[in-house]
Amino acid sequence: MKIHEYQARSILRGRGVPVPRFEVVDDPAEARRVAEEIGGMVVVKAQVHVGGRGKAGGVKLANTPEEAERHARDILGMDIKGLTVRKVMVAHAVDIEREYYVGIVVDRATKGPVYMVSSEGGVDIETVAAETPEKIFKLPIDPVQGLTVAQAAELAAHLDDRVEVVGQVAPVIIKLYNAFVQSDASLAEINPLVVSPDGKVWAVDAKMNIDDNALFRHPDIAEMRDPSGESEELRKAREMGLSFVKLDGNVGCCVNGAGLAMTTMDLIKYYGGEPANFLDIGGSSSPEKVMTAFDIITSDPNVRVILLNIFGGITRCDDVAEGLIEALEARPLSVPLVVRLTGTNEIRARQILAEHGMESAQTMDEAVEKAVAMAGGQA
Repeated sequence: MKIHEYQARSILRGRGVPVPRFEVVDDPAEARRVAEEIGGMVVVKAQVHVGGRGKAGGVKLANTPEEAERHARDILGMDIKGLTVRKVMVAHAVDIEREYYVGIVVDRATKGPVYMVSSEGGVDIETVAAETPEKIFKLPIDPVQGLTVAQAAELAAHLDDRVEVVGQVAPVIIKLYNAFVQSDASLAEINPLVVSPDGKVWAVDAKMNIDDNALFRHPDIAEMRDPSGESEELRKAREMGLSFVKLDGNVGCCVNGAGLAMTTMDLIKYYGGEPANFLDIGGSSSPEKVMTAFDIITSDPNVRVILLNIFGGITRCDDVAEGLIEALEARPLSVPLVVRLTGTNEIRARQILAEHGMESAQTMDEAVEKAVAMAGGQA
């Protein structure tokens, strides 16, 4: 789950990270009030789940409360990469002498968190990684031991050689890691972490993504979810407990189990096709879930065929077949459907489908080849 910058700032502030004063508003007059209370120069920032806000005109500096109000009026309602700005954050604008990047991600290669720091803060870290990777220092962290004081000092020393700055940055690095772990985040970053002319360190931007599977432990963070930042497909999938990722192909995938879903997509590519999505319906044969899955898949105009690939372990294939028939009778599909059911009670499942005029593939290769061919791929 993505959270807004102001929400990430709140989490970091609660962990002791130095964050400039800020407030989020949805009315230009309120932006003026906040700017008056903060005093001096402020920054007005659009709060949407997308990058490139500054380039799109969603980040403006204001020298006066009146200017802050004008900027808020211009930014509120703005469309940034398909998302409408409904809130803006008004924050104290810190003078910047130097700026750095500090962030943590979960790394599949090391099977744990990796801390990344760079002296090239304030810009897209992906650009730095692509063009000047030597400017990024990466440090894998033992998830059991956690981040040590010595490691934090090492990371800080890669950003600045001034002892007084390292002495301020190292504690921030530790506090960011603590926020990452305690929030069950998959990403936490400050970009930029700045040093002001008076030598103070500030986190002037923050970003955090939270593991959806851990939200039951964090009801306060779960309440931060902004449905307006989700597509209709993602919202439906989340509400029905489906795992869904949209892709760019034309073969819609409806599979039970993440591993089988990945294998199915690999096989579609192998036979010359392109998967349109990752969609794991889990262990349910519920007609409602199947209908929702099909609705999500067919909402993509690029989809030309749906491949339903089910392995019946605990979930019985005959239950899936009956649920499928019920779902199709309630809501017929507008695109062809290729079915492969294997596992518990698969023979009975094929009989059920045959009784309703539906064929089912014997093997996964057969099903995938047929789906790719129907989608116009090279089978």
